[in-house]
Amino acid sequence: MALKATIFFAWISYHNSHINWGNSLFIKAVIPPKVEIPSLRIIQEVELSDTEWVQSHYEQLALIDGKRMNEVCHGKLYQDRMARDFNKNIRPRQFTPRQLLLKWIFPHHDEAKGKFSPNWQGPYIVHRVLRGGAPILAEMDGEIWQKPIHSDTVKRYYV
Repeated sequence: MALKATIFFAWISYHNSHINWGNSLFIKAVIPPKVEIPSLRIIQEVELSDTEWVQSHYEQLALIDGKRMNEVCHGKLYQDRMARDFNKNIRPRQFTPRQLLLKWIFPHHDEAKGKFSPNWQGPYIVHRVLRGGAPILAEMDGEIWQKPIHSDTVKRYYV
């Protein structure tokens, strides 16, 4: 048994060592590049003048700003690419008054009585649509619901 456990943990450590953790989806921090600031002794040994020293530091700062801007632009492009890929699958739902809808029965509701019970209930009539697109439903007998319903939990009912 101990040999099996040892082999399993060795496999886990081997498997995790080959995962590329550098391209994580949720990293937003920009890692600051390495800045080399020479000490006063090194400056005196090299015998840099003040203008040369200031010019070298200015070039280093410009290089740091350039690298940081490249990282920010790369992060922005990555976020745009991920948003575009996500939004490809989004279908906007637009409802109009007097349209017929079915409402999804949540598994924790009383109407969900088992495996073979229906998943949708209705039809309902769209009474009005709020500004964000959430419909306020009315039952077929005319009773209007007080609260709007999320548009992901309804679908059109075609007669």
